[in-house]
Order: sequence, then C-alpha cells, then structure tokens
Amino acid sequence: MAGGSLIRAGVSALLVLSPALGTTATADDGGDGNAGALVREAQRNVLDATSLRLTLTDRAAAGKSAEVASMDLTLDRDGNCVGSFRMGRGGGSFDVVKRGDEVWMKADRAYWRSQLHDQGNKAADVVRDRYVHGTTNEGTFKDFAHACDLKALQKELSLNTSSDDSMRTDGRTKIHGVDVIRLRGTEDGVPTTLYITTDSPHRLVEAVQKGDGTDDTAGVSDYGKPVPSRTPAPGDSVDLSDLEKESGRTG
Repeated sequence: MAGGSLIRAGVSALLVLSPALGTTATADDGGDGNAGALVREAQRNVLDATSLRLTLTDRAAAGKSAEVASMDLTLDRDGNCVGSFRMGRGGGSFDVVKRGDEVWMKADRAYWRSQLHDQGNKAADVVRDRYVHGTTNEGTFKDFAHACDLKALQKELSLNTSSDDSMRTDGRTKIHGVDVIRLRGTEDGVPTTLYITTDSPHRLVEAVQKGDGTDDTAGVSDYGKPVPSRTPAPGDSVDLSDLEKESGRTG
C-alpha cells in the first residue's frame, strides 16, 4: 500500500508546477505592476503560511494508473492534513486524514486492486467502507509524516530559488470568484500562466502549465485556515495490522 508515497508524489508535482511557490522570477512590467515583485510576494506568502489548501489536476496522468491525476490536500506546519486523491485510469482513489502521528486512509476497490494486485479484492472485502487506521511509526504509513508536513515542504521551497525564467503581467481577470492579475511566461521551457490576487497581500491562486506533454493546473487557497480536526470514529476504522494479517500481507 503506497498512500503516503503517492501523496508525496502528488504534492511534489504541484510544487514543481507552481513557479511562484519555488522560484524567483525576473519580470517585465506589463501594466499591472512589476511581475517579479508580485511573484516574490506570492512566494513569500506561501512560505509564511501556517496552513494551506493545495489542489492539483494533472491531465497528462489521467491515463496512468500509477500516477496521481488529481488531489485536494489541506495541510499545516504541525503535520496535520486532510485530503482526497484520484489516480489515473483504473488506479482508483483514496482519502486521508492525519492528526498528530495517527493516520486514517480510506480507499475504493480499484485502488486496492491497483496497489495490492491479487490481494486487492481481499483487502477491499476486509476494509469494506471503512478507514484503515495506523500511525506514522508503522512502515506502510511512515511517508505520511513528511507528505503532510507543510513546514518541511516550505523548507524545500525556500532552497529552490535558482530559476531566472521571466514572467510578464497580462491583464486582470477573475478566477474562482477572486480578482487576479494574470502573468504569462515559461518555466523549464513549458508555457506557464500564474494567477495572483489583485489586492494585497498578493497570493498565488492558481498556476497552469500546458505544452510539451504537460497539462497541469495547481491551486493554492485557504491561507492560514485551520486543517479540519475531526477524525473518523473507531467504528468506522480497521487497524492497519489487522488488515495486513487478514489480507495475507505483513509489513
């Protein structure tokens, strides 16, 4: 079962996609203020956030069962998170809740089959419509400790500021009901569009990359909004060790 590593892959894809999260841009003034200053402020607001909601749609991964096609993850600096993930074709989907060192993961039958192959149906029969519950001290769930830690992700971002690709402002528009400034340019040779809030504090709302086999949309929202604290009830969960025993897996 690879839920934690898949979350990590999905978050990493989102961060690579969003230049304003991890790069510094030198930019021209397209009439809506200096684009470089907007990008730097948007980056700073991501690095300073105590919690964030991150979304990703990777259309290029839609046909690949082993890759994350979409995700919606809220996480904070204390390592708490709540999210949902959909894999590419035939890979199923799963939800995750992490609070402290406890993890709950709920997946559909297609996910179990794609991850456990011959044992997948048996695992799905054991779990039924329940969460698998464990801790980040257990092998299968160890990856969740880092994948759900916003502080760790921000540290990685702060070290990734070597890009000299330029962005240029390209007018104003509205996206998801928010007034934004649109910036266009390239990142690693791929056409990239950023949407940053018109009003201060300037925050990244969405980043889009399309071209050369890439077709991704990433969103950032809920800056500083607490991660939901509700966790699944004991009756809605099955212990990870019990699942591994009953499905014939160990470790």
